Amino acid sequence: MSDSIDPSQQANIQQFDSERRYQYLLKEVKAQNQLWILIDDDGCVMLNSDDEDCVPIWPNREFAQAWATGEWEHCKAEAISLNKWRSRWTEGLTGDDLYIAVFPNDLEEGLILSPYEFEDALGKFRK
Repeated sequence: MSDSIDPSQQANIQQFDSERRYQYLLKEVKAQNQLWILIDDDGCVMLNSDDEDCVPIWPNREFAQAWATGEWEHCKAEAISLNKWRSRWTEGLTGDDLYIAVFPNDLEEGLILSPYEFEDALGKFRK
């Protein structure tokens, strides 16, 4: 289970630039052995960048749940274990030609990676 993040720390982390949020996400995903998505009755929520359809991922429940507002207020945060991500999601997203929106902030800014780029970064990341 992930450690809870206090609101001031959460606000501070949200101010990080895209690269720094990416590094934070890698650290947290490796430490907690899970990542977070938002789901509804139809599956996981999607974001659209200029060129790609993306599944947004977050490092902790609090960050994912913070996105459950407006048109997504009915959504809930769901953890995916790193093992499940690696065994099902990387291949599944690639097969569906989907990308990953890494820890988007409230302005919908974040790095866009292919599932294999993300997998590679997780493999190389050291705590």
